Amino acid sequence: MKDAGIFRKEYSSMEDKIVKILNEMSEYLSITQMKKLQEVILKTFSENTASKVEIPNEDFLKMFLDAKKIEGCSDRTLLYYKVTVEHLLSQIKTSVRKITTEEIRAYLADYQKNSKCSNVTIDNIRRNISSFFSWLEEEDYILKSPMRRIHKIRTKTVVKSVITDEGIEKLRDNCMEIRDLAIIDLLYSTGIRVGELVNLNIDDIDLEGRECVVYGKGDKERRVYFDAKSKVHLMRYIAERKDANPALFVTLDAPHDRLKISGVEIRLRQLGRRLELERIHPHKFRRTMATRAIDKGMPIEQVQKILGHSQIDTTMQYAMVNQANVKSSHQKYMS
Repeated sequence: MKDAGIFRKEYSSMEDKIVKILNEMSEYLSITQMKKLQEVILKTFSENTASKVEIPNEDFLKMFLDAKKIEGCSDRTLLYYKVTVEHLLSQIKTSVRKITTEEIRAYLADYQKNSKCSNVTIDNIRRNISSFFSWLEEEDYILKSPMRRIHKIRTKTVVKSVITDEGIEKLRDNCMEIRDLAIIDLLYSTGIRVGELVNLNIDDIDLEGRECVVYGKGDKERRVYFDAKSKVHLMRYIAERKDANPALFVTLDAPHDRLKISGVEIRLRQLGRRLELERIHPHKFRRTMATRAIDKGMPIEQVQKILGHSQIDTTMQYAMVNQANVKSSHQKYMS
């Protein structure tokens, strides 16, 4: 990485010189003239610097992924970044330092047209690409991210459904295994992510205090709490276990390995279909818990802490307004 260090030093020096020129010329030129001067200077300096040190796009991507890994991104997130940026670079065969806003706009438009993906998907791709170029800008590999003028893509606001009280009881009543009953109760009362659920160990569970420690995104530790039903079913499940695996949830058949995310998803999906319940999956329990908590008056900041969200806006997306409560409030305040 010797070349990268030399490049960064030269680039920093170049940026200082550009700022000095622009500052000295600001009192003599109009805003339009200043913008044009900045464009010409940036283009000229970028071309000169590029001819001295040329770092392959693959190296830039590797450095970006290394930085994100240090920040605590999960392997799943890192893979998503990698696949997204690699596909972009396979279509725009230019050095990342020369890629323009227009080229990325055209790429996103073509991608959506050819793959027929939704606005939500294309906006997720936009965010990943934006993260990559923002990192390049922060690290002084480029002066300005070409993504700055590509704004969030509008998506339809869809009110996602939650599991009704009747649905929860149906799921509980039709569980054939105590393990599955414990999983349903724990997901429903804590709102933890399925990835957090499968990573739990028996030692992480405080049955007496009805709480457990989970490790969320970026290995952030937080404490969550479960209800009396979860405690009863967890105690029974743990007591009936014959294996020595430290994992809280294991497969039903020998050698009783730690249960995987896909195992939980498949089990819940099959149970939901058998009961003719609409799309039952682990994340739906999380959304249901958040909606229920806010519906019962829990402050949004506390729900945010329980769910492990760094931004309260994320928590607000989980909170679906109960239409029955809207009607009740209207009758109370407007009648």
